[in-house]
Amino acid sequence: MAKKWHFFLFILLLISVVGLFAPVSGGNADNSAIVPADIAWILTASAMVFFMTPGLAFFYGGMVNKKNIISTMLSSFIALGVITVLWVVVGFSLAFGDDVGGFIGSPKTFFMFNHVFSGAPWKLAPTIPLMLFAIFQLKFAIITPAIVVGAVAERIKFAGYLLVMILFTLFVYTPLAHWTWHPEGFLFKMGVLDFAGGTVVHISAGCAALAGALVLKPRQDLLKGNSIFPANIPYVILGTGMLWFGWFGFNAGSALSASSLAVYAFATTAVASASAALSWIFFDAARGRKPSALGACIGAVVGLVAITPGAGFVAIGPSIFIGAVTSIISNLAVHWKSKTSIDDTLDVFPCHGLGGIIGMLLTGVFANKTINPAGADGLFYGGIDLFNKHLIALLIVVAYSFCVSWVIFKIANALIGLRVDEENENIGLDLSQHDETYSSRRNVYVPQS
Repeated sequence: MAKKWHFFLFILLLISVVGLFAPVSGGNADNSAIVPADIAWILTASAMVFFMTPGLAFFYGGMVNKKNIISTMLSSFIALGVITVLWVVVGFSLAFGDDVGGFIGSPKTFFMFNHVFSGAPWKLAPTIPLMLFAIFQLKFAIITPAIVVGAVAERIKFAGYLLVMILFTLFVYTPLAHWTWHPEGFLFKMGVLDFAGGTVVHISAGCAALAGALVLKPRQDLLKGNSIFPANIPYVILGTGMLWFGWFGFNAGSALSASSLAVYAFATTAVASASAALSWIFFDAARGRKPSALGACIGAVVGLVAITPGAGFVAIGPSIFIGAVTSIISNLAVHWKSKTSIDDTLDVFPCHGLGGIIGMLLTGVFANKTINPAGADGLFYGGIDLFNKHLIALLIVVAYSFCVSWVIFKIANALIGLRVDEENENIGLDLSQHDETYSSRRNVYVPQS
């Protein structure tokens, strides 16, 4: 078992040594177009998006069995470390480096963040330094694989998921970011609109989650028919609040300036999430269930997911519709999934994957050039071309994300092993993977001797 950790440690030390010899960039770029207010806002937005990953950890941690709280939270939280290093070394280059055929960036463009400090501002963000753009985009890269954890929680080895996280970022996330957000990416040139990551983040994470759930197969408790209850609903509420707060940076920050467009994205985000939270609990109540805190929280997150691709392209009215409709569809999908043999532990695909898919399609319906002249008119305003482009792009992204993620899970399983054995699963991943547990008596986390 220790050999795998020797490998991870060796790679980290190798990166740190290579970093000693990386070129040191000076501040030689032309900063004449830089706007201090834009720097201040994007720095703030970057910190807000950073805050979303601990929020996701609380959101997920509260929904799993008590014996798996630490493992689930850490599996999301550790992305802050793993993806930050990976992004500096090669991730930013693959996503935003010199274009190679419209599909990927050259890995040597910004290797070890070379030229990131001294380079000219990003073409689509001319008023902020390139370094700030790179750091802002890093936060998106961090939370995407952290989302996937929710589908494989309570049965995946920690080391195995670290490998999945690295491979997913290299072979799924960075290509999609390049396709969608790089001026030479083929989806960007096609005219596909994704304001803040509905396609790049949520569809990719949702499809990867479905692939992971299929590869790892159901949990033992589910197969045995044992009841599984959320460990801590207040954690879920806290995590939702942190996510909701951070999402304003996620969407409004994607304007990449302190502008009226950022204000508009902030407003649509607030409205869609509120609509979705209410829609989820009202729909539950209409079907004879009691309105629940868990339902309100899940509904709010679904609304945030759904508005993400269109936050800076759709009007306030449609954002209410997007949140409400997506919430109901995801609610039905969660109910349907519970009747299948698919064990997506925390319903990542029905909420993030399906929420991103619906949000992408409805952006193709409700996008309006009056809101954002850089966009296009959607189907509702006579723009059938945009909707058709989004439909084609959706098929490409879903197929690519699912197939490549399935291969990644299979490779990781062959190389390092993903599933804990039945005994360790019954003990719980907190103890079997981390030698820690949650003490309900003292209400603190205590390491086990």
